[in-house]
Amino acid sequence: MHPLSPAAMRRALLLLCLVAPAAFAKETAPPPALQDLDAYVESVREAFDVPGIAVAVVKDGEVVLAKGWGEREMGKPAKVDAHTLFAIASNTKAFTSASLSMLADEGKLELEDRVIDHLPWFRMADPYVTREMRIRDLLVHRSGLGLGAGDLLYWPTTTYSNREVAERLRDVPLSGGFRERYAYDNILYGVAQLVIEQASGQSYEQFLRTRIFQPLGMHETRYNSDALKPGDNVATGHAMADFTTLQPAPRMTWRNVAGAGGIYSSVGDMAKWMKAQLAGGTYRDARGREQALFTPARQKAMWSLVTPIPISEPKVEALKAAKPHFLGYGEGWMVSDFQGRKLVWHTGGWPGMVSRVTLVPEQKLGVVVLTNQEVGAAFHAITLKVLDAYLANSGTDWLAAYQAQVAQARGDADAHWQKLLAARDATSKPSLPLAKYAGTLRDPWYGDVVVAQEGEGLVLLFSRTPELVGDLQPWQHDTFVVRWRERWLNADAFLTFSLKPDGGIREARMEAISPLTDFSFDFHDLRLAPVE
Repeated sequence: MHPLSPAAMRRALLLLCLVAPAAFAKETAPPPALQDLDAYVESVREAFDVPGIAVAVVKDGEVVLAKGWGEREMGKPAKVDAHTLFAIASNTKAFTSASLSMLADEGKLELEDRVIDHLPWFRMADPYVTREMRIRDLLVHRSGLGLGAGDLLYWPTTTYSNREVAERLRDVPLSGGFRERYAYDNILYGVAQLVIEQASGQSYEQFLRTRIFQPLGMHETRYNSDALKPGDNVATGHAMADFTTLQPAPRMTWRNVAGAGGIYSSVGDMAKWMKAQLAGGTYRDARGREQALFTPARQKAMWSLVTPIPISEPKVEALKAAKPHFLGYGEGWMVSDFQGRKLVWHTGGWPGMVSRVTLVPEQKLGVVVLTNQEVGAAFHAITLKVLDAYLANSGTDWLAAYQAQVAQARGDADAHWQKLLAARDATSKPSLPLAKYAGTLRDPWYGDVVVAQEGEGLVLLFSRTPELVGDLQPWQHDTFVVRWRERWLNADAFLTFSLKPDGGIREARMEAISPLTDFSFDFHDLRLAPVE
C-alpha cells in the first residue's frame, strides 16, 4: 500500500468533512426512554419465566439495537445473543407472501389467478370454493376453514409430505362461508408454498435461500429445523408442562408445511429483513447498488387490509391503551394502529418459542422480539415498550398490564376446569368393558387413530403423529380424558364415544379440555368412525 501524498491527504480530509454530517445524521442509539431496556427485559424474563430473549430495533435504515439476554437453554451456560437462532414460526408467512409477490412482478403468476390453474389437483371440501379460490385467498384467512383447521396434519410433526397435507384439504370441513369472515389458518400457506415451487421451478428452500436470504445477507437464517447445522448458535424451546413446570421442549419440524412457519432466524438477520421491508423492498447488494426484492405496488398490497378482524374489548383496563381503531389481515401481515400510527406486524407461535415482528412504516421503525418460551405476553410487553419510546409515551406499565392479562387467562382456565368438575358424574362407569373400545378409528382428513389395550388400561395413538400418544382415563359415562405422555404439549383432551343400539361404537369425537391449549390442536374437527 502506497502512503498518501500531502495533497491527497488534504483532499481526503476535506471529503470526510463534507460527508461526515450526512453519514452520522441517522439515529444510531436508542432514545433515552430505552436506556433501562436491559433491566426491563430482565424483569420480563423473570415475570414470565422466559429463559432467553433477543431483540433488534431498526430506525431510519440503521440497526439501533441487536442483542440477547438470558440462556439458550435453561440451566446451561450458552447465552442468547444477536446471532442466536429461534423458530420464528408464523413470521415465515411474510416471506411466503413476498415470494409470491416477487413471482407476480416477474409475470410468472398473478395473485388473482385461480389456485387450480397452477395446481390442477387442488381441492377444498366445497366445489365452489375449489373453483373460486385465488392465490391471494391462500394468504388472507377467509377461506371458510375454521381456526387452525387441518393443523393436526403437521402439528405436532407428522409423517405426511407437503403434497399429502395439501391433498387432504379436500376432506377438512369448512365451518364458514367463502370470504365471509376471518379465521386464521396455516394449511393454506402450505398450498402457497407449492404454488411458489410450481411457478418458480425451484424448491421453496432454494427460492428463499437464493432470492431472499442471500441477497439480504441473512446468512444465519435456516429454512427450517431440518436445515440446522452442527455448531449452530440455536435456542432450545421451553414449555410449561401441565401449565405449571418449565421444561425444554423437543425440537419440532414443519417440513410438510414450511411456508406457514418453518424458518429459524436471529434478530441480527431479522433486522436485515425489517430494513428491506421499511425501505420499500429495496436493499444494497455487495457492491453497494440498490436492488429490489419486489415493487412498491406489491408491498402496498401486502400491507393493505384485506380481511377485517373483529376488535374485542381488553379484559385488563391498562391494555385499553393498546386497543386498535382498526385491525385486519393483509397478505402475510397483520395491519392495525397504535398511538395514531399504522402498524404492520405478525406474531409466531411454536412449541417452546414465540415471537413478534412489528413495523411502523411512517417512522421507518422496526422491532423484532424472539423468545424461547410459550408466553406471548413477554414479546408484547417488550414491543410496546419500544414503540412507546419512539412514538408518544402512553404512560402504560406494559409489564404489569400483561402480567394481569396472563393472570386473568389462568383464572379463566381454572374457572373452566372447576365448572367441568362440578358437572361431572364421578360415580358413572363406561358403558362397555374397556376392551370393547379398542380398535382403529378413521377420520376422513387426518387418517387413523388407534385405541389400544395396554395392561389394564387403554392408550390412544395418532398413527401419523409420533408425539400424540396418550393414556385414556375414564371421565364419565363414555367420555375419557386423554393424558398425553408428552406433558409439554399442554393439550389434554376429552374423547367421547357414541354407541349404536347394539352396543357397538358408532363414532368418537374429541375436544381440548383447557382454553389455554393451542388452537392448532384442532381435535374438534375430527370425525372418528370405527374401521370395520
